[in-house]
Amino acid sequence: MNQFKRGLMLLLIVVFATACAHTNSGSMTPTSLEGIAQSGVLRVGTAANMPPLNMLDKSGVPMGLDVDLASYIAAAMGVKLSLVIKPFSELLPALEAGEVDMVISGMTITPERNMKVAFAGPYHISGKALLTKFKSLVTSEDTSKLNSEAFAYTALESSTSATLVETMMPKARLVTAPDYDAAVGMVLTNKVDALVADYHVCVLSLLKHPNEGLVSLITPFTYEPLGIAMPAGDAQMMNWVSNFLNTMRESDELIKLKIKWIEDPSWLSDLK
Repeated sequence: MNQFKRGLMLLLIVVFATACAHTNSGSMTPTSLEGIAQSGVLRVGTAANMPPLNMLDKSGVPMGLDVDLASYIAAAMGVKLSLVIKPFSELLPALEAGEVDMVISGMTITPERNMKVAFAGPYHISGKALLTKFKSLVTSEDTSKLNSEAFAYTALESSTSATLVETMMPKARLVTAPDYDAAVGMVLTNKVDALVADYHVCVLSLLKHPNEGLVSLITPFTYEPLGIAMPAGDAQMMNWVSNFLNTMRESDELIKLKIKWIEDPSWLSDLK
């Protein structure tokens, strides 16, 4: 019996020691914030083709509301900012693969995306609008009339705009585009009837092409909360970014960024 008890006690000690070893090794694994601090670099994924949130200037340097916000975050962390430019559809896969630390690229917080990654925000509220040459499309009070086989729409590939067309206008033809320049080009050359995009993209397109006969439905007909995507399961990173956004809201710095990039078109002359 004593030998049995000693054997049982030895087994319990081994199990406890093993559990402690796993616990200690887990606690020593650096968090995202620790990894960023150690590397001295914050890697932020962005599409760099979604004005006025993120785009390239004439020298090919990223600029926009998202870029400024990323710069604020990196400065507050005390590290350098590295912008990783990828097509919009590749941003979340890059985040999940650990190629970037966060994504700031006009990304709408959706339940589907939030099942895979974490979101802080929203830092901006947007909504969908139409950009077209046909006034009849934007003056109709019945949006169900937009669902017709007679219409063709374009939207950014893998975007909520594309999902909106597929859901609300399934009878229409959808032609996805890799970026907004290509999408607006389809509207200008009559390859499609309208672009479905965030309303500020449509407003910007009106400013850029004042003599092309473009019109837009300015009032958004969907609610689009834009957030900062981060790796799932990192509570400290989520807490840090959420607190930082709250501080920017309370200090009016976030409002100043929106005025600079959304309401003031003076930066258009720097656009590539």
